[in-house]
Parts: sequence; structure tokens; C-alpha cells
Amino acid sequence: MPFSDYKTALVTGASSGIGAAVVERLCKEGLQVHALARSGDKLKELAARTGCIPHAIDVSDLQGVTALTKEVDFDVLVNNAGVDRPGSILKADAEGIDLLVDVNLRAVLHLCRLVVPGMVARDNGHVVNISSIAAAYNFGGNSTYHATKAAVSMLSSQLRVDCFGKRVRVTEICPGRVATDIFAHVHGDSEETRKRFVEGYELPEASDIANAIAFAIAAPVAVNIGHMEITPTLQVPGGLSTAKPETVRA
Repeated sequence: MPFSDYKTALVTGASSGIGAAVVERLCKEGLQVHALARSGDKLKELAARTGCIPHAIDVSDLQGVTALTKEVDFDVLVNNAGVDRPGSILKADAEGIDLLVDVNLRAVLHLCRLVVPGMVARDNGHVVNISSIAAAYNFGGNSTYHATKAAVSMLSSQLRVDCFGKRVRVTEICPGRVATDIFAHVHGDSEETRKRFVEGYELPEASDIANAIAFAIAAPVAVNIGHMEITPTLQVPGGLSTAKPETVRA
């Protein structure tokens, strides 16, 4: 089991949801897990529960992230941190675009730049990128999010090429709707938000995503599980719509 080949892991967006579940699972596997997120209080609670090493650093803080990666050689990197500001490009603002690019894409690129060369040098490592079904399917109102997640998807494929000939594995996890608090972060923590996105639905839990990641890591070292799309059984991504023109020319 390759878990025994790995000693250290870095998980971003680790204070809640999928990130916290991944930290908990990897700690149970015996890894020294470094949990990175903005919320220091939540990280302290997570550390007390799991034994992880907390780092209250914004993933877009390049100086802070760089310093951490110079201190520790990470065998497993889980790029989980992500944000969303729903809205089509027709209504997007500069602040929202910059935020999503900084967190969802630029931080992932920098972490791969900082961590993966060490994996290649040691001929050992595993990168897990959490993208989204939004990387592959179009649905209304999330233009910038779609763009950043599609870029992470392509990066995940390209990393395999960059690391060719080395035992560095890359797994892209593409979740659909999952029962986490991301909806509260995006739409506000209200009863209406919970009813709209979570209550009454049969949804995967954060622990289900963590178990999928553990499955990919635990595969024999000769096996690279490159792409996993995880959606509710009752969710169908994509669709086809055709609109009539607003006016019919004579």
C-alpha cells in the first residue's frame, strides 16, 4: 500500500468540509498532515481532534506558502482550497475574478511549482487536485468558476506529462454537489440556503470524497488513478437548451 511510502502531506482549504475530512483521513493513515487554511480557530480544533499540524495561512499568500514548502518536503499535496462567486461574465466584477483566479488557480500553480519538483527528485509523490464537474460541464451563472476549474483540470493532465518517467502520481477529483458548508460560504448561512442546496437531497458527504482520495493514494504505486468524477446518483451534469430569438426578423 503506497500510504507506507509517504510520510508527509499538505492539505489546503483544510479548516472545514472536504479539506477537513481529507486531513482526518490522512492522519488516520499515519501521515504527518499539515493543514493549511485561513481560519486559525477551526484549524486548532482540527489539530486537537486529528493531530495534524495547523498553518493559518491564506493559500494566496505566496510568501507564507513558499516558506512552508521550504521547511517540509511534502510527499502528498492535496489542492483543495477553492472559492466561488456565482454570476455570468456579463455581471462579473474585477474583485470577484481576481479572487477566484488567485485562490482556485494561481495558488494551485504555485504550490505545484513549489512541491512537485521535490517529488520528481525523490521519484515519489502524489498530487491530488480538487476541481469540479464545472471543469467539464456548463451550467448557468458561474463563468469564472468554470474557467478556473477547467484550468486546474488541464493542469492535472499536464502534470503527468511534466513528471513523465517518475513515480509521481496525479489524481483529479471532480465533485458534483456535496453536503458541505460551501453553499453557506457562497450564498449565506441561512435556512433558505440549506433548503435550496442540501435539505431533501441525497448527497455525498465530505468523508466520501476523502475516502475516494484515500482509495487513489492506496492504489499500488504502478497504478495512477487520474480522474474521478463523483456526483450524487440523482444528479445529472450537463444538458441541452435551445432558445428562440427574442425578435423574429421579417
